[in-house]
Amino acid sequence: MDKNPVLQLRVFDLNCWALRYLSKLRQERITLIGDVLDREGFDLALLQEVWSERDYWELKKKLSARYPSSHYFKSGVIGSGLCVFSKHQILDTFLYQYSVNGYPYMLQHGDWFCGKSVGLVELKIQGIVFNIYVTHLHAEYCREKDAYLPHRVVQAWELGQFIQHTSKGADIVLLGGDLNMHPEDVGVRLLRCWAGLQDSFTTAEKVEGCEDGSTLVPANCFTNQKEMLFYPQGIRIDYILYKGSSQYEVKCNSHVTTTGTVPGKGIPYSDHEAVCATLSVQKKGSDRALNHPTVGKCPSFLDLAQEE
Repeated sequence: MDKNPVLQLRVFDLNCWALRYLSKLRQERITLIGDVLDREGFDLALLQEVWSERDYWELKKKLSARYPSSHYFKSGVIGSGLCVFSKHQILDTFLYQYSVNGYPYMLQHGDWFCGKSVGLVELKIQGIVFNIYVTHLHAEYCREKDAYLPHRVVQAWELGQFIQHTSKGADIVLLGGDLNMHPEDVGVRLLRCWAGLQDSFTTAEKVEGCEDGSTLVPANCFTNQKEMLFYPQGIRIDYILYKGSSQYEVKCNSHVTTTGTVPGKGIPYSDHEAVCATLSVQKKGSDRALNHPTVGKCPSFLDLAQEE
């Protein structure tokens, strides 16, 4: 009989696509997002593109009973769009704004004005210290002529550095967000190899939802269909990544994505599909071998960067 209890953590991640005046049916969708979070009672909800602080406060008011602790990260001209809702008390927060983030003259893209960042919240659950990170990296816009690839690679490198240097006292690290990168892009591989993070989709014991875990899918009525021409099955750009420590191990029990329209409502939560992961955390026994996947030998940062 195992003497060490297992802690389960249910995590919800979504790019909410909630830009005032521009995002279709924003208020209706914010209401639906609040409804599902209230109904499901996740431990953590990591949200991106909540550009209006008013929308955050509406969600906070609605979810205060289920998620008594929350934080909205302010950054740039129009805000980072990042916020966290937690069932557990948030002990501390910190925001790091990436050093490169598009161009101010590219008004039609707007990434520069929102000051893309990574937000950190610290939790302690049953004596276990969690560092929770939420981020949103620069958009791709055009994969064939991607002028922003160097920006995303630098952002991924800074994100990995930030996680490495701020998580030394943490037992568990968890990162959620819209990375705007395919699973084998250099930035994602940097986070997996150099920062040692594991991908909930590839490690989950059970996977449900969209094919290949895609979070941008042609079936979503808000998705730009031109971007999907070469990806009929969709693209996976939203992630939940995690790692344990010398004292605690983490397993992913399930990875689930939403699949288009909200049941009975006729519209999706967003132009992205939500990602939901259930993680199990357990203290390692002194006589028990580590049984979660280990990070093998990885190429150096220079090797990865030169591939691009």
